[in-house]
Amino acid sequence: MAQNYYITTPIYYVNDRPHIGHIYTTILADVFARSHRLLGDDVFFLTGTDEHGQKVQDAAEARGLEPIQHADEMVVQFQEIWKDLDISNDEFIRTTEARHTSVVSEVLSDLYDRGEIYVGEYEGWYCKHCERFWTKKDLVEGNCPNPDCQRPVSVISEKNYFFRMGKRRDWLIDHIRKNENFILPASRRNEVLGFLDGPLGDLCISRSRKRLSWGIPLPFDEDYVTYVWFDALLNYVSGVGYRRDDAFEKWWPASLHLIGKDIVTTHCVYWPTMLEAMGLPLPKSILAHGWWTQGGEKVSKSKGGAIDPRPLIEKIGLDAFRTVLLREMIIGADAGYSEERLVARYHSDLANDLGNLHYRTLSMIEKFLGGKVPKPGPGGSLQEKAESLKKDCRSLVESYSFNDLLDRVFDLVREGNRVIDREQPWRLAREEKTEELERVLYGVAEAVRIAFLYLSPLQPTTAAKARSTLGLDGTWGKLDEEGKWGGLRAGSEVRIGKPLFPRLEPGD
Repeated sequence: MAQNYYITTPIYYVNDRPHIGHIYTTILADVFARSHRLLGDDVFFLTGTDEHGQKVQDAAEARGLEPIQHADEMVVQFQEIWKDLDISNDEFIRTTEARHTSVVSEVLSDLYDRGEIYVGEYEGWYCKHCERFWTKKDLVEGNCPNPDCQRPVSVISEKNYFFRMGKRRDWLIDHIRKNENFILPASRRNEVLGFLDGPLGDLCISRSRKRLSWGIPLPFDEDYVTYVWFDALLNYVSGVGYRRDDAFEKWWPASLHLIGKDIVTTHCVYWPTMLEAMGLPLPKSILAHGWWTQGGEKVSKSKGGAIDPRPLIEKIGLDAFRTVLLREMIIGADAGYSEERLVARYHSDLANDLGNLHYRTLSMIEKFLGGKVPKPGPGGSLQEKAESLKKDCRSLVESYSFNDLLDRVFDLVREGNRVIDREQPWRLAREEKTEELERVLYGVAEAVRIAFLYLSPLQPTTAAKARSTLGLDGTWGKLDEEGKWGGLRAGSEVRIGKPLFPRLEPGD
């Protein structure tokens, strides 16, 4: 049954260029969005940029620019790379846009008027890089406890404004325990429950303009700007018309916030309590994926480990890169980033298995059957696997068991190659066993079609090419129809062309 599906990525800081972490998150979100479109769902996919706060102000100062000038230049790099990576987002939001800043101001005013925000004195250990206060017990050897930071902190004592987050601790624990899919995977859910095991303080939502001027002014005190996280999290509602557009009712609550595991607390503690205070339902799921690592440490620009994927994309192609990147990381777990491993995955899954099945199947149809798709026949093991995959696809997508889904697609591909090796169409042609030959070649060609159907969210361009080579017109439709066995039309003319995933030669 078709549903509304609203998915978001985090909004990315414009203090620097996009890196592999941004790229993985956004490709994964794109694949989820495309998968739900394939299922027939009505999808809204939001991404964007976080343009306020200390990091952006510092980056702009380092370049001798005003923060908005810096943001205007940097945002283009995100927008362009998402276009280059074939990201199908429906909307791109910037936190400097009026449609966002006005919502932040209205929410702040409403919470303040209702006593949910109050003024108080605060003393705490502040990390300028993370733009976050820590308690003394949080510190690790006197430094910021964020494993991606670990920089020195400074003690700050000043007047600030606080959101009454602490009183919602028991309510949030109850919600998490009653909704197993609210925080995914289970390890992150347990992490948040562990965090909530102790007292939960109120959230400091202001920063003095004496040390940070780049932010949304508090509507009730112009001497302060809004804490960047309180500002940024509201993009998930401002980006779909909160307080502005009736469409908000269609899309909220969000189906999925996709995030990295380093921002679990902000999304799974700050954000739910903010929404509860605003009188809005919580998102259905928050899924935290793992980190790309090298040498056991997170790949991070701040630690000098930036990765530029463009050379690999030029080598194996964009769709192949999207595929092997998602194949290499089990959602929720960390994965070591290695170009050698990704190339090996390219050869095993794409060149040797899928590409080989596609090319040899079409070559034999051309050689033995005059290039025409034969009439359908019993599909045997291939049909069984394809029909089982169709039956389970929605549940696999909705449970974010995407690695399992891909394993089953490539199992169908490998079964196609096994059928060819076992049935030996060249022998059937030589022995003039035409009926058996047609049955075998139709079956493996249909398996190719169905494999590319399921891979089309990862390989939108290549899957379209594969569809054309199989003699099919138009574009991929919805799974309900396209996923049925027998979609290839007898008599259609195949067009082989070049191998879709050529093997790389040494030195490439």
